[in-house]
Amino acid sequence: MLLEVLLVLGTLLIYFLFSKKKEETLPFKDGWWGRGQKPLTKEDSSIRPFKVETTEEELSDLFRRLDQARFTEPLENSCFHYGTNSVHLRKIVSYWKNQFNWKKQVEILNKYPQFKTKIQGLDIHFVHVKPPRLPEGRAAKPLLMVHGWPGSFYEFYKIIPLLTDPASHGLGDEHIFEVICPSIPGYGFSEAPHKKDFNSVSAASVFYELMLRLGFNEFYIQGGDWGWLICTNLAQIAPNHVKGLHLNMVSVSKLGLTHLLSVLLGQYFPGLFGFQDEDVRRMFPFLKKGLYRILSESGYAHIQATKPDTAGCGLNDSPVGLAAYILEKFSSWTDIEFQNLEDGGLERKFSLDDLLTNIMIYWVSGCIVSSMRFYKENLQKGIGTQKHEKLTVQVPTGIASFPNEILHIPQAWAKKKYTNIVSFHFMPRGGHFAAFEEPELLAKDILQFVDKVEKEQLWKKKGE
Repeated sequence: MLLEVLLVLGTLLIYFLFSKKKEETLPFKDGWWGRGQKPLTKEDSSIRPFKVETTEEELSDLFRRLDQARFTEPLENSCFHYGTNSVHLRKIVSYWKNQFNWKKQVEILNKYPQFKTKIQGLDIHFVHVKPPRLPEGRAAKPLLMVHGWPGSFYEFYKIIPLLTDPASHGLGDEHIFEVICPSIPGYGFSEAPHKKDFNSVSAASVFYELMLRLGFNEFYIQGGDWGWLICTNLAQIAPNHVKGLHLNMVSVSKLGLTHLLSVLLGQYFPGLFGFQDEDVRRMFPFLKKGLYRILSESGYAHIQATKPDTAGCGLNDSPVGLAAYILEKFSSWTDIEFQNLEDGGLERKFSLDDLLTNIMIYWVSGCIVSSMRFYKENLQKGIGTQKHEKLTVQVPTGIASFPNEILHIPQAWAKKKYTNIVSFHFMPRGGHFAAFEEPELLAKDILQFVDKVEKEQLWKKKGE
């Protein structure tokens, strides 16, 4: 009898150990997202140069639609509390028609080398910028940077030179990067999936394949918004290839009793839950800064996670509607207090040229509907139900926590998902669109994180 019990216990122990080992990495998702059936012939893996181009017909059509826009008068003193204020929207549309120079912005977009390559049936667009100079005997460190919604690869245009040529910007030359900024499939100039179920794991698998195709066996990754989740999944898929994961936004989907207690009592007993003073300042009162903020700012997500095509039809047909929809996010996600201003505070952090360039990327590519579908693909099965949500991230992780992010996640919560946080910094200012809004702050945090990983060889230790 004792022998039988020992055999059962031994079998259970072996099963537990092997099951745990299997769960440490996320399976690579080798899908086919192109039209029709996957061809029997091998996919063309060539990398082709790409440039942003638009025709006069496209621009004429845009101006016709701008001229014919219908505006609804806003409520008195409503500022941005009801969304984009149409009084200010009229001014932006006037600037768009009469002063905005899209051809000049196209030249700016094309100043960095861009390419396309077929991966899993889709034409994947990416910017690839190498350092203008390298000290003798040194190699650039590859860094994949992934945007989110309603952003684009253009978000990174101001941070790219700080990373590829840091010495020229007073940031030293100890770490110099080779930056790769892809467009998520269905965003910008990356082809949209033609089949259902293309989610963050699919995107992570595509970008992993992209990095390998470019010849990078080990690399760093960075992201916020959907870039946070895609990069997190990539770190779960290829932990032995990802040297470090840097995020300017994190979220947690597995909430337990400890989280609930910390929400209820953390303001009064912060040390008990591992909260720092800054965590308390950013999180509490939790009803106002947590629950109510999420409820007031997440209506779009419910629409896009359920019926994206319905709402997307109108946005894809109206450039003014598209602008109103996107600009509202660049207002409230940059600083929630901007909703108290009639102009939404939009030009306090961004120029109209930059904001309209991002909107034009959505307009000329016609990608707003496919970009919105990404919410449904990721959320339609429910929060906390996906395999990647149940797995931890073990690669060295750096987190830059910006004060105006939609929801603050303390390190005490983040470390349950990211078990190897080597850098967590409360940033002095900035919101959701960190690379676009505060490129120097973000660049400095990436540099110090990589410096720590490199000097302590932390990526090697994870495999030991």
